[in-house]
Amino acid sequence: MKLHIWTIGKNHESYIREGLEDFSKRINRYFPLEWHIIPVPKNTGMLSDADLKASEGKTVLEWLQKDDFLVALDEHGKEMTSVDLAAFIQHRANESTKRVVFLIGGAFGLDESVLKRANHVWSLSRLTFPHQLVRLLLSEQLYRACSILRNEKYHHR
Repeated sequence: MKLHIWTIGKNHESYIREGLEDFSKRINRYFPLEWHIIPVPKNTGMLSDADLKASEGKTVLEWLQKDDFLVALDEHGKEMTSVDLAAFIQHRANESTKRVVFLIGGAFGLDESVLKRANHVWSLSRLTFPHQLVRLLLSEQLYRACSILRNEKYHHR
C-alpha cells in the first residue's frame, strides 16, 4: 500500500519543511509515501470562493485514480484517536488498498464534489489550523499510527 498526501496551495514553508522531511522519512520505513502539492488556479483573484473550490475540486478529481481510497480532511469529518487511525490504516492494508490519498483542501476547504467522492471524511480536530501546520500534524499522526501498528515506543499509551 502506498500513502499519498495531497495538499492544495503553496510549497512547504521553510519552518515546516524540516519536520515534514523527518516524518516522511520515518513513514517510508512502513509504507511508501509521496507528497503532491496541487497548485492553486492562476486566476484565483478573479474567482469567487465557491468557483475557486470548484476549480480545485475538478483538479483533484482529475488526479484521482478509480481505485484510490480518498481521505478528505474536513472540519466536519469524523474525528479519530491515534489508535483509531492506526486501525484505519491497518484495515486499508488488509483490504489490499493500493493507494490511500490524504487530501488537505485549499484556503476555503474542499468542494462538495470532492467530499462526495471521498471514501472517508476526517477531522483532525474541532480547532482550525493553518494549512502548513495541518501538513505537519497529518504527517506526525501518520507516523504515530505506523509506530502503533508495530507496537513501537513512540506512542505512549
